[in-house]
Amino acid sequence: MFKKKGLLLAGVLGFSFLTTACGDDSASGDAAEFQWDFVTEETQGQVQYEYAAEFAERMAEKSDGRVEITVYPFGGLGDEVDQVEQLQMGSTELAIVSPGFTGTMVQEAQLFALHFLFPDDIALTQEILNTSEALNVHLREKYEEHNMTPLAYFTEGAMQWTSNDVPLKTPADFEGFKMRIQQSPLISESYEAYGADPTAMSWGELYPSLEQGVVQGQENPIFFIEDAGFHEVQEYMTISNHNNYVAMTVVNTDFYESLPEDIRKMMDETVEEMRDVVFEMQETMNAELLEKIEEDTENPTEVITLTEEERQAFRELALPVRQFFRDNYGEDAGKILDLMEQEIEAAQQ
Repeated sequence: MFKKKGLLLAGVLGFSFLTTACGDDSASGDAAEFQWDFVTEETQGQVQYEYAAEFAERMAEKSDGRVEITVYPFGGLGDEVDQVEQLQMGSTELAIVSPGFTGTMVQEAQLFALHFLFPDDIALTQEILNTSEALNVHLREKYEEHNMTPLAYFTEGAMQWTSNDVPLKTPADFEGFKMRIQQSPLISESYEAYGADPTAMSWGELYPSLEQGVVQGQENPIFFIEDAGFHEVQEYMTISNHNNYVAMTVVNTDFYESLPEDIRKMMDETVEEMRDVVFEMQETMNAELLEKIEEDTENPTEVITLTEEERQAFRELALPVRQFFRDNYGEDAGKILDLMEQEIEAAQQ
């Protein structure tokens, strides 16, 4: 079965890992004026949950207890697709959403599935996510057509591959390889370009599927691989840095626009504050948990770092997928991707 460990980061980052954030009113037994639900795709101790818990704490403090936010871990209100539907309908107010799980609804959001799009420099990638017009104006408008407003995009770290049977070092290693992916057509297209056999499934099913050989490998940031225990049932981990795991802080649009001006201002301020907080959080988790994987003698996993020459072989196969995205993923896919590429090039210069 899947294990949930929870990371002991309180001493490092000073975050409070409370499921419900309560202000003075709730502590005294009085109901808070605003009671919201905040659903995430991860569990306690992982980046999304800890982001939401810290967000809730800050909102409670800023509002003097007027705002009380209940934070739900993965599975608390269904799977990833259920959570998106609940946010759209307004039965939950806030969520952290991976764009891959909304790719059939907002097709242009599948640009995050494109391999080797963002810089290798994660800090520069986060700067682009913070300032990009392609994302924060044009893609946001696409989501708002579905009653969802992305308030921020953030990286949870570079994506790495894990595998059984064969270490993933060359495109030939992917031939017929059963790769677990998020439910995203463009992620599937990206792995088919390498010759893999991609299989979409919720991450809640992944541990036993890896253990039983239903799938042979998967991709995730390092912190998630270790905390979910995937390395326990995988022989190899390849440091490929082929993509970034980008998540979005999303609010129900009708709810957001109906908030009193002072409360909405508090929310916007908290979103801004959390940009640096979550970057430090993922950086700490990914560095510390890579060491844990490397030092885990009970569950040995061979860690392989691709050379730039080896990465280039994958990059060459990944580049044509960008044109496939332009041609097949929404009327504004080309415009958004072209602007995104221009912004990335400008940031790198």
